[in-house]
Amino acid sequence: MIRKFVFATMMGGLLMGVSACNTVRGAGADLESAADTTQGAMND
Repeated sequence: MIRKFVFATMMGGLLMGVSACNTVRGAGADLESAADTTQGAMND
């Protein structure tokens, strides 16, 4: 029973880690877009 729990926890962590790569890229793109918008508004 404990082995199944540990295995499930490890697999869940692995899946979340793999999906986080795309999430971090998306967050970086969102921040860059927000910075560009803010800079554009300041220059106007």
